[in-house]
Amino acid sequence: MTKPRADNLLAWAAEQLTAAGIDNPRREARLLLAHHMGRTPEQVIAFPEYPVSDADQFRSLIERRKNREPLSHITGRREFWSMDFEVCRDVLDPRPDSETLVEAVLNALPEKAAALRLVDFGTGSGCLLLALLSELPNATGVGVDMSEKALAIARRNAKRLGLATRCSFIQSDWAEKLEGQFNIVLSNPPYIETADIDGLEPEVAKHEPRLALDGGPDGLAPYRIIIPEAKNILVSEGLIALEFGKGQDLAVTGILDKAGFANITPHQDLTGTIRCLTAKA
Repeated sequence: MTKPRADNLLAWAAEQLTAAGIDNPRREARLLLAHHMGRTPEQVIAFPEYPVSDADQFRSLIERRKNREPLSHITGRREFWSMDFEVCRDVLDPRPDSETLVEAVLNALPEKAAALRLVDFGTGSGCLLLALLSELPNATGVGVDMSEKALAIARRNAKRLGLATRCSFIQSDWAEKLEGQFNIVLSNPPYIETADIDGLEPEVAKHEPRLALDGGPDGLAPYRIIIPEAKNILVSEGLIALEFGKGQDLAVTGILDKAGFANITPHQDLTGTIRCLTAKA
């Protein structure tokens, strides 16, 4: 039986995703076809005549995407800070917005070669902690999460990225099992209001872990725990960096101020939305 050409399958897939209401359907079809073929998207474009093996398997990938399973869950990979992370339904999908927090921390540090100690609350895939460790050559870190499944993924990401010797991951209810002092506390905690979760786009509401989304009735419950705990574990003049949702900056600022943090500074993402705050203990 003659194998279908890449361009013909790509055209079919783009039509299917368009009909399903997927944004950027041709791009997503190309990424899925490249994943299926074990090639780069550029190779898929450059060699449209290339025969595709196991076309039915590729069609099943398109069906999964039509059902709004996130692209990253299908491929098992997500790029963040120009690094390749393993992801699945057990961790929050790393988003470009979160790179704002990484940039904010790096910009706040006077000496990037210092022997800093970091802790990341709600580490998930480990993307925030590992991105920072990749930029801070003498830093070490601890990733904290309630989910052992998430921690297993974070450990694999650390090993594959060559950072496993400089970090550890522990299952803990925030700072409960932490020991010692830290120079930097960072977190992208759950911040969606409980009642709003089911109304989110299906890729999030149906396929991402609720534990990583649910911030309580007003979306701020984790901040009321993390911020006072951070005050206790940070060294003098230590840095805290927190991500949050659109419009939550004033509320999080109030919690930081009440806990005694100073130099509270907002940081905008690429759309101009205030995405994170840094402050000094």
